Amino acid sequence: MSTPTERLAALGLSIPAVAKPVAAYVPAVRTGSYIFTSGQLPMRDGQLMNTGKVGGEVTQDEAVACAQQCGLNALAAIHAELGSLEAIKRVVKVVVFVASTPDFTGQPLVANGVSELLGEVFGDLGRHARSAVGVPVLPLDAPVEVEMIVEV
Repeated sequence: MSTPTERLAALGLSIPAVAKPVAAYVPAVRTGSYIFTSGQLPMRDGQLMNTGKVGGEVTQDEAVACAQQCGLNALAAIHAELGSLEAIKRVVKVVVFVASTPDFTGQPLVANGVSELLGEVFGDLGRHARSAVGVPVLPLDAPVEVEMIVEV
C-alpha cells in the first residue's frame, strides 16, 4: 500500500511551499485532533494561476485546475503543521469558493478539482463533506479559494 505522498508523486504532483498569507492570518491552525486551513488561493510559484471570474475570463477547465492547486496549497499548510501527510486520519470538510459570473452554475464541477485530488491521494479517507459556493469576488481577483478541515 502506498502513502499519500507516494500517490501524489504517482500523479506527477508534489507538496508546494506554503503560500504566504496575503493578510493578517496563519495558513493553518491545529486544535485538538483537527487542523483547519485558511482559505488557499491558486498560487503557484508565488503567482496566481488565473484571475477573473469563472464563466468570464476564466474557463471551467482552468478553474478546476485552480481548485486542484488550492487543494495542494491546503495540503502544504497541513504538512507544515504535521511534518507529514501520513498523519492525516480523515479529510473531514472542504469548502470551495468560486468567483463566477451570475449565469455560471458549475461551482460543484469546479470543486471536483480538489475533491477528486483528495480521493486519489487519500482513498476513502479523502471522502469528505463539501460546500461549493459561488461568490462575486475573491482576494486578489482569484477565481477559486479552498479551505479544508482534516482530522489527525
